[in-house]
Amino acid sequence: MYPHPFELLVLLVPLVLGVALVAGLVTLLRRSADTRRRLTALENHRPAGDADLAALRADVAQALRHVAVVRYDAFADMGGRLSFSVAVVDDAGDGLVISAIHARGESRTYAKGVVGGDSDATLSPEEQQALAAARTGKEQP
Repeated sequence: MYPHPFELLVLLVPLVLGVALVAGLVTLLRRSADTRRRLTALENHRPAGDADLAALRADVAQALRHVAVVRYDAFADMGGRLSFSVAVVDDAGDGLVISAIHARGESRTYAKGVVGGDSDATLSPEEQQALAAARTGKEQP
């Protein structure tokens, strides 16, 4: 005769629990292996050493990152402060000054190299003002 449904239930419950337990253990082992793998990768990753930091600092010091702009009227008959001088230098004061002079009939642009905060070409007062502002980080009056 056929077994009673209660007897089947008594046989199936431990079997289902066993399968669930095995599946849970397999999942835990997989996650554990993945966690171990990720931990090993983190342990092998080293932050930048002193030499790397010194090289990065040297690179940043040479970056043209100090910028200042001075706008002005180059000629008495011109308004709107359309002329300008821009200084772009690194930490040592090396870089360039670019000036654009606007008049009614023409516009001229000049570029002058800067080494150590000084140029071999004569700088106009506006160019000197832009260079000083770029080097100090403060706008000049």
